Amino acid sequence: MSSAVEEVSWPLAAAPKDYVLGHVRAVLPDRVTDDSRIVVRAGRIEAIEDHPAGSSCDVDGGGLLCIPGLIDVHSDALERERMPRPSAVLPWDFALLSMEGKLTAAAVTTVFHGAAFQHKTSRGTQRSIGGASELCETVRARGAGPVDHRVLYRLDVRSAEGATALRAQLDTVDDGALVSHEDHTPGIGQYADRRQMERYLVGADGMTPEEAEQHVTEMIAERGELLDVRDENLAWLGDLARSGRIRLLGHDPESAEEISALCTRGGAVAEFPTTMAAAVAAREHGLPVVAGAPNVLRGHSHNGNVSARELASRGLVTALASDYLPSGLLAAVFGLAGELGLPAAIALVTAGPAAVAGIADRGRLEPGLRADLALVEPGPKWPLVRSVLSGGAA
Repeated sequence: MSSAVEEVSWPLAAAPKDYVLGHVRAVLPDRVTDDSRIVVRAGRIEAIEDHPAGSSCDVDGGGLLCIPGLIDVHSDALERERMPRPSAVLPWDFALLSMEGKLTAAAVTTVFHGAAFQHKTSRGTQRSIGGASELCETVRARGAGPVDHRVLYRLDVRSAEGATALRAQLDTVDDGALVSHEDHTPGIGQYADRRQMERYLVGADGMTPEEAEQHVTEMIAERGELLDVRDENLAWLGDLARSGRIRLLGHDPESAEEISALCTRGGAVAEFPTTMAAAVAAREHGLPVVAGAPNVLRGHSHNGNVSARELASRGLVTALASDYLPSGLLAAVFGLAGELGLPAAIALVTAGPAAVAGIADRGRLEPGLRADLALVEPGPKWPLVRSVLSGGAA
């Protein structure tokens, strides 16, 4: 394989807006080409064509696969980057820059960082309402760069405090923000088995097993007392969704009835359905379905929920999200390529997430779209990202 790609010395943030990338196998929506060149002008794809014999180019792709930059619609990795150990808390702005390097290495050029407006899932170290607001401010302050950082606003529907803080955040952003509502009360949804949450609290928040057990017991006891808060928050989010103010995602739906209720309140996406029935119902209602790449990579859910690989094999998945592992995105889709075909598999982390997020200017190798490009070597077992050229880098 040619080493020409390794000779490219542009820093990602200084990549030129005009260049010609040659000798690549372009992964188009319906096929993979043999030898193409991609012409980029003003950070947009101008043309994708056969590479004429003997013609020069600015970047020689050396026969590598060229795919659109990955779009991650649900990443909680920034939380972990900020707090790699329960007692080690780093500055938000440093964590974002550190995370940016890992995202670029994973070929992610657009990411939605989860900001969890919840006050009870943890003791306030790993996740807190104040921390969620700080995350939002840090992302907005980042500015242009090799990764387009955005926010996925997550609301615990039983948190009145979380809703108040989320209202303040939404007042500062344009229409179309992604908002996901969730109910992490142990005994339902993602944490149908309460022991799963207890293990999470021990590992992520530094609780002792006894503290985690007591914390979960308190959450279950409070569940019934917060029904009015839940109903009020769902009604508010439904009003915002139906008016077009937000794009509403339903997190961890577990039944066809929950999907139907999500549609009634104006929901646009089913995020991480926990059962086959919920995923089937979502597709029957025309909703995109987001599943977890780590679930596909592992072959099963770490919480004992439905297998995302099985959902994908049945054609029920629109997009894969990293959840907590950005490097898992490409690995997951290459694992599905033999069954789905490479174009369809790559679409799960490019065009599919673009549709989920409601953004139309990226996610496919097509003229006129943003030139977020990644050069990938399939590898004998795992794919390797060789270079990333961001159309949005300043």
